[in-house]
Amino acid sequence: MMFDISKWKWTREPRQYSIADGRIEMTTEPGTDLWQRTYYHFRNDNAPVLQLETEETFFSFTVKTDFTESHHRFDQCGIVMYLDSENWLKASVEYENEEFQHLGSVVTNHGYSDWATTAIPANVKTMWYRFSRREDDFCIECSQDGEHFTQMRICHMWEGAGPIRFGVYACSPEESSFQAIFTDMKITECLWPAHDGQAPDEEPHDTK
Repeated sequence: MMFDISKWKWTREPRQYSIADGRIEMTTEPGTDLWQRTYYHFRNDNAPVLQLETEETFFSFTVKTDFTESHHRFDQCGIVMYLDSENWLKASVEYENEEFQHLGSVVTNHGYSDWATTAIPANVKTMWYRFSRREDDFCIECSQDGEHFTQMRICHMWEGAGPIRFGVYACSPEESSFQAIFTDMKITECLWPAHDGQAPDEEPHDTK
């Protein structure tokens, strides 16, 4: 599968953006987010996402995100697989305050979102992500140098078989706005290796 940005399509096109020479710049708008039901008393489904549709069942997508301008709580940009309002996943760094941010991911199946996070220093302003598909199972990895990736999560998407759409997103859930930048995008063979399984437990010894 070749990387061709001209084939990518917007879901909720933002007012300000530019796409040129493998670089995407997107300015977020206040009050934009992706979240469904769980725990909080709100549902948000208005963040812009730029995606490519594919039927390929084994591949990896890598992108570098630059969120140097993020400055307000929950400002975020990252990777996304947005199928519809109730089935999607995303991974990003969400600004929290001048001391720390949340590196995390959200998986939404059938209208219910979860949020898995870890705290990272507030001075981190770039992050690479790698999104891999093995049929209807998915792996999200992150890297600070674009070379050494670590696993963030593995998940199953109940509506993830067949054609999917994947790409990038950015949003500002509260009253803020910033410019998110996406570069170094590539699509490769699946870099998430198959699991060979585990050896069965040893048979108990006969003690008689």
